[in-house]
Amino acid sequence: MDCLFCKITAGEIPADIVYQDDELLAFRDLSPQAPSHILIIPRKHIATLNDAGDEDTALLGRLMRTASMLAAEAGCAEEGYRVVMNCNAGAGQTVFHIHLHMLCGRPLHWPPG
Repeated sequence: MDCLFCKITAGEIPADIVYQDDELLAFRDLSPQAPSHILIIPRKHIATLNDAGDEDTALLGRLMRTASMLAAEAGCAEEGYRVVMNCNAGAGQTVFHIHLHMLCGRPLHWPPG
């Protein structure tokens, strides 16, 4: 498999890892869009949100809870943070391994774009 994020989880490509456990890995984005921009990925390869099955429901919830925990650790939980998951190229997904972006540390306006 030629998946960038699978290579990061396997330790083949270095990353600035801020959290990891048996199911998830979180690391700083190489092109941050906010002072704190962390990518949270499952170790299990799932290409897009459309490919997640019923058996992945708990894993998807863990992604969200980990985003909340990392926002708190970054000191952004009370001020506010954004969690984004893009699905497919038309929405901006460039790495086809599901991942959340947790962004905080500056005003995040709406609509994004």
